Amino acid sequence: MKKPSASLASFLGAKEIHAETLFEGGRFPNVVVACDGTVVATWGQERFVVRRSEDGGFSWHEGIVVADPGFHGGGAIVNETDGSVLVFVEAGHPPTTPQTQLTGTKLYRSGDHGKTWEQQEFTVAPDMNGCVPSFHMCEHGITLQRGMQAGRLIRPARVYDKPRGYTSAVFSDDGGMQWHASQPFPEEGTGESAITEFDDGRVYHNSRKHFFASSEDRWSWRRWAAYSGDGGETWQGGHVCTVIPDGPRYRGCEPCGHNYNGHFGLCAGLVRLPVDDADILIYSNTDEAGHERRHGTVWASFDGGHSWPCKRLVHPGPFAYSSLAAGRRGTASEGWIYLQYEGGQEHCYERGYMARFTLRWLLAGNATGDGRIPDWVASAAE
Repeated sequence: MKKPSASLASFLGAKEIHAETLFEGGRFPNVVVACDGTVVATWGQERFVVRRSEDGGFSWHEGIVVADPGFHGGGAIVNETDGSVLVFVEAGHPPTTPQTQLTGTKLYRSGDHGKTWEQQEFTVAPDMNGCVPSFHMCEHGITLQRGMQAGRLIRPARVYDKPRGYTSAVFSDDGGMQWHASQPFPEEGTGESAITEFDDGRVYHNSRKHFFASSEDRWSWRRWAAYSGDGGETWQGGHVCTVIPDGPRYRGCEPCGHNYNGHFGLCAGLVRLPVDDADILIYSNTDEAGHERRHGTVWASFDGGHSWPCKRLVHPGPFAYSSLAAGRRGTASEGWIYLQYEGGQEHCYERGYMARFTLRWLLAGNATGDGRIPDWVASAAE
């Protein structure tokens, strides 16, 4: 049931980037591209709001309030089987209920590419530890396209078990009515992760990390990744991503009151470009050596995350959580990469932005020294 894939050439179009403000106030972005090519941007810290673009991001409809009040649960999903879009709304943050139950989380479904929304009942079964994962603040989910689990909905999740907890995933084989929890991610102290599916059907899981046994291990202050060969039910091969950052570990923002100290990184964006026979990944986070959330940047990998040879700055000012999506073949979104992020101009990330760019634009950025852009990409971009 593989969806139509775009060619590499379609992502090598325009050389410029476009960015604009979509939301004022609030936090927590998630962006997906619906089956008809509508770009659906979700947002909300106190109420859950959606904005839509039917022309590939050139213009945007006014905001649609899905839930008020409502805390953004992250992990929006496009169901590739029936074309519906699913979003998750939490009661607040952090969760106040025991980890053995899930209360205060609502699931909304749109059957018209984000125009209207209806609440849907659902259940989530506990994991092997008896914990029911929370849906808080993760990158969007996906519909698996390959193998025995084709049609499965899967999205990142997490278990709050202080002080460590762990990254997880939840998946549904009935369109979102019943959800099951994966086995825990191989590394503790993780959360706010991102998932994508490789061309060979493996599922790639990339996670933020917030708990460290020793602050002297600088590589542990990077992202972690793992793989699944069974549709996201179990995870193997946990390892540190030594190039892409996890966000600054200490940050402060006195003017807006966001003054934090801690080991927390950032909820990052991740998407695989829909190009057959290739695992081109785009990743977003801050590229900041100091302690502030600034310098929002995107990276590209052409080998499924083994190396990240190029990067390019998107937003030089304050930059926090982000989400990435790729355009669809045969629609107005084809060839574009969409980056929704929390940003600002002076002191803090008080706005929701949307940037629209191509792989060609990213390729004109800076070399990281981690591998090289393959010839089959470089020659196509000439």
